[in-house]
Amino acid sequence: MDKIPVGILGATGAVGQRFVQLLADHPWFEIAALTGSERTTGGVYRDVCRWVLDEDIPESIGEMSVRESDASLPARLLFSALPTRAAKSLEPVLAESGFVVCSNASAYRQDPDVPLIIPEVNGDHLALLERQKSNRGWRGLLVTSPNCTTTGLVMALKPLDQVFGVRQVFATTMQAVSGAGYPGVPYLDIIDNIIPNIPGEAEKIGQETQLLLGKFEDGKRMPAEIGLSIQTNRVPLFDGHTVNMSIKFERSPTPDEAIEVLREYRGSGGTAELHSAPEQPVLVRLEPDRPQPRRDRGASKGMSVTVGSIRPCPLLDLRMISVVHNTLRGAASGSILNAELLVSKGYL
Repeated sequence: MDKIPVGILGATGAVGQRFVQLLADHPWFEIAALTGSERTTGGVYRDVCRWVLDEDIPESIGEMSVRESDASLPARLLFSALPTRAAKSLEPVLAESGFVVCSNASAYRQDPDVPLIIPEVNGDHLALLERQKSNRGWRGLLVTSPNCTTTGLVMALKPLDQVFGVRQVFATTMQAVSGAGYPGVPYLDIIDNIIPNIPGEAEKIGQETQLLLGKFEDGKRMPAEIGLSIQTNRVPLFDGHTVNMSIKFERSPTPDEAIEVLREYRGSGGTAELHSAPEQPVLVRLEPDRPQPRRDRGASKGMSVTVGSIRPCPLLDLRMISVVHNTLRGAASGSILNAELLVSKGYL
């Protein structure tokens, strides 16, 4: 098929750079526009972007001019890496103008007519777009991706919830500094240290988990009735979020039963043919010291969540640990997978 022209909103930031890296050679999409702040607008991308990724800026993209985020962008699809405040004001305007917007920002995740999507988990929630169109009268649409840590929690819970029924979760996160964006956490605050209680993070993870694991009924999403207690921590690690969790089930599984269900999980229908979808959304490691962020965050090009240390819990039913690559599956790659789902379902 002909490649779909896309724009990247907030292309000079850390997540924006991931979009550039991932979309430069994408077989379905072609980068047609990059946008930035007032400081960078009008400049050449290579000159105004402080590139923080290991690979060099793709040569063809480096020579592009940075534009304003407005309705003149030569694209049909926009990937938003905007800060929350900018996303709040710009994303509806762009969707109203006719663009398909796949947002990595948190501004509209809780809105009842804006789908919050992990394709393997709740792709059926795209049906909310009919309600969005009716409510807002937009010529385009807006779809959101969840918080990066939420992704690592929900993808580990979804297979088990389908079979055994998740009822309560106690989770403690260890979140890499790249999750705070660039320039992020000051060196002297994070080195040789752990910073607890990331502001607003636990609330977002809890609310998003209930939405993602909930059902879609009568044109509305019904949040899952799961008790959640979340504690969040920033740790001195560049990439990879880790979640330690204890889980209570309606029907308590043995560790071996849980391992079998996680290994067999392939996600909801319609995701296997998507370009960025991993063969196995969830990988299970049996070694007693896995998963580890440095060793497991890159699984399936950063698109699989790795789960391990699955064992009985003396307080609830089961304990386990998950690792997700926060700037890939938890951010840019996750949004790209959402866009691929939109293409496959005929929204693009």
